Amino acid sequence: MSPKSTCICKHIHPLHTKTRFIILMHPKEYKKEKNGTGHMTKLQLENSEIIVGVDFTNNKRVNDILANENNSSFLLYPGKENFNLSLSKSSEVNAFMGHHPHLFILDGTWPCARKMLKLSKNLQSLKRVSFDNDIKSKFIIKQQPESLCLSTIESVFTVLNLLKEGDVEHCDTKDFLMPFEKMIAHQLDYLRNPNNKNYSSTADNEIAAKNLYKKTTERNTIFEVEH
Repeated sequence: MSPKSTCICKHIHPLHTKTRFIILMHPKEYKKEKNGTGHMTKLQLENSEIIVGVDFTNNKRVNDILANENNSSFLLYPGKENFNLSLSKSSEVNAFMGHHPHLFILDGTWPCARKMLKLSKNLQSLKRVSFDNDIKSKFIIKQQPESLCLSTIESVFTVLNLLKEGDVEHCDTKDFLMPFEKMIAHQLDYLRNPNNKNYSSTADNEIAAKNLYKKTTERNTIFEVEH
């Protein structure tokens, strides 16, 4: 597919948020997924940044953020001891997040994300934020380990809406997923177009098969249902 046909630039409309989103991106995602949802998320958020690495224990930028006493830093990661945005009252969410919330997100395949957290001592002590996911990912062209696994941009979209309910954010998220949805639509059209060299007459069947979410393949991203 040519770059022109997949360009989503006109669909990018960056949101201004109170929360700063720090996307900790695995090198494999950075090198191989130039149109990945981590990059897309960064483009959609004015108050965000990408830091590439695997072990962030001695990463200067990460440690500068954590050392700033004015910041309230959290890790978006599932677990039993998390602050669950879905189950918390608005007043609780606002009080928990503080005045200068910084939310770290691990962007990579699930095995890569686990390794990043295991190696990064400075991230292990962070308070964790989670949510209850009851929607299926639209990332149907990628195989997920579970139907409720979300891509990075879908996870951030969910978090933003929950933070809005908690009166932490006031941005309009209506079109936040549009670049992502347009990318999926472009790729599906390409697979189904007989004029393209990668045309597949069985594309619909292959896409349907991906929705079975085979457990043998663990694909992107951080907000997977825990095993």
